Amino acid sequence: MENLNQSIEEKFDAAIIGAGNGGLVAATQLALENKKIILFEQHNLPGGFATSFKRGRFEFEASLHELCDYGPESNKGGIYKLFDELGIDIPMVKVPEAYRLILTDPEEKLDIIVPFGVENYINTIIRIDPESETSVKKFISLLKEVHEALNYIRESKGNADKKVLMSEYGNFLRTAAYSLDDVLEALDVSETAQKIIKGYWVYLAIPTDRINFTIYAAMLYFFLIRGAFIPRYRSSGYTMALENRIRDLGGRVEYNTKVEKINVKDGKVIGLETSNGDKIQTNYVISNASPTLVYNDLINPKSERPEIGYKFVNARRHAVSCLVIYLGLNKSADELGLNEYSYVISDNMDTNQIYESFNTLEHPKVQATICLNNAIPDCSPEGTCILSITSFFRPEAWKDVKKNEYFALKDKIAIELIKMFESATNTKISDYIEEMEVATPETYVRYTGSYNGVTYGYEVDSWDSTLPRLMRMNEERFIDGLKICGGFSFQGVSYTNSLLSGQITALLTLQDMMNGGDTDE
Repeated sequence: MENLNQSIEEKFDAAIIGAGNGGLVAATQLALENKKIILFEQHNLPGGFATSFKRGRFEFEASLHELCDYGPESNKGGIYKLFDELGIDIPMVKVPEAYRLILTDPEEKLDIIVPFGVENYINTIIRIDPESETSVKKFISLLKEVHEALNYIRESKGNADKKVLMSEYGNFLRTAAYSLDDVLEALDVSETAQKIIKGYWVYLAIPTDRINFTIYAAMLYFFLIRGAFIPRYRSSGYTMALENRIRDLGGRVEYNTKVEKINVKDGKVIGLETSNGDKIQTNYVISNASPTLVYNDLINPKSERPEIGYKFVNARRHAVSCLVIYLGLNKSADELGLNEYSYVISDNMDTNQIYESFNTLEHPKVQATICLNNAIPDCSPEGTCILSITSFFRPEAWKDVKKNEYFALKDKIAIELIKMFESATNTKISDYIEEMEVATPETYVRYTGSYNGVTYGYEVDSWDSTLPRLMRMNEERFIDGLKICGGFSFQGVSYTNSLLSGQITALLTLQDMMNGGDTDE
């Protein structure tokens, strides 16, 4: 930690707010280009949600379940290439299966292990529902076209030819404004096949009749062709590697430092100020904090806050937050009969009904649970295992909880979710809990400073998904020199998108630097 007892008054090429996934990558990319940068983080360690913590004998992953665009050496994905370009080498482990989907409603009962690999995935669905073969194959073919179209757009670096898109990727354009449900219905995909296909909806956590098809298609196809990977030594392994890389490249990182003002003059960034009294001169600020926080609280003076930017940002709908139960069990996964890494457990696949349950302080009707040992066998001491149960709430559901009710409430919900897991998997884990920690939306407010504890950015409805955001990027530059990265950026939610957004935002900032030259007054 630098300059612990004195404030900083210096000029930098760029300042980055927040050492989350996007902020760390943006800072590293700019430092690679020999830019003088400074990164401010209000916490005492990097990573934001991408970190780990210890309780007793166990080290828990704070929130990462898996990365969908990493891939092995033979099929390198975007994150694999990103880490390589940034100069960090992170040991990664492949997740064994996509997920085990368990629906417990007697009328919709289903228990199926869904594999990675396009052919394996198709064959698994057909085995359960033979009549779905034609429609499922059409669906997968459409996923492939979306994937190839997005690759073309990325490779064109903002100069995609509309004629090429229309001639070679027509279905990509035709489906861009539709939801996942719209496309499944149009292809006449059977009800059973739809339930299996929708398993990954928990990684977006809005009803499938609102999930933008393009986003879901890209995510699912990445999982199918590349599998899923997790860091061998938790996500703090790569966030610490990025932090070290920034310092090695001459960048500066300041912890326990909250940015309080982004100073603006005549519509242009001129610097920022922090809680430690730092006064930074810069014409470029990249924020990993949400635009809502930036435009509501940080723009200084308020007269420089563009009304259109303020209104636009506040028109977006914040996505869900999480409740996570971290369990250190004093029995091994084998002894407990926990054979899968990833479990999606739900009453049914009525995603609107489930989403509505996120508004009440009862246990939600869905959970996404992982047993870390089934990907990393030695992640906990011999004869033990680590289980994390994740469910969801609208952040506002917790805002009126009284202090004297908080701990009893979160423990009650946690116990109900544990019972839900035990019933669905026919296992008994509650008798073997050695360590238990429960995080709520309130926890995430304190831990990361995330706006209202939101963990999923802005909801990705079709009107506000990746493609509309990309098309509006130039229009959303409300203040010269200010850009957003991370889970609230144009890329949308997910670790993968947050990481990639950091690089893209840094490259766009470099482009502005080259085009604008020295913008000092």
